[in-house]
Amino acid sequence: MTDDNDNLDHDESMLALESQLCFALYATQLSMSKLYRRLLKRLELTYPQYLVMLVLWEEDHLTVSGIGERLSLDSATLTPLLKRLEGAELVRRARTREDERQVEVSLTDKGSALREQARAVPVEVQQATGCSRPEIQALRDQLNALKRHLDNI
Repeated sequence: MTDDNDNLDHDESMLALESQLCFALYATQLSMSKLYRRLLKRLELTYPQYLVMLVLWEEDHLTVSGIGERLSLDSATLTPLLKRLEGAELVRRARTREDERQVEVSLTDKGSALREQARAVPVEVQQATGCSRPEIQALRDQLNALKRHLDNI
């Protein structure tokens, strides 16, 4: 009995573009980004801004570093994004009293209210995928497990 791994080095189809996991993820991400761009246009948010808002809708009054940890983004990336959200009057930024070096981000009333409009986004994404909710949850769990595994290499 041969191990499938023994055949991997000799299988020329492994170098075919269609065989690449990275390309499947990349092409899917392009399509997903296009979908989100269309859906988020009515909220007047970019995808990265939407992610920040999701974090704040879960837990308001977070530091920039706290948001960055949740999104795997550094403050240099987050700062201009947060400035635009603040300019749109969706969030407020203020130095914390405990540590002047820390900036706390909180939702404005307008930012909190936007949450209701955003509720339609995951529903429309599910519809666009043609997947059931359990299928989406399983796929998300698989991708999260893959990310954790890759992060530990």
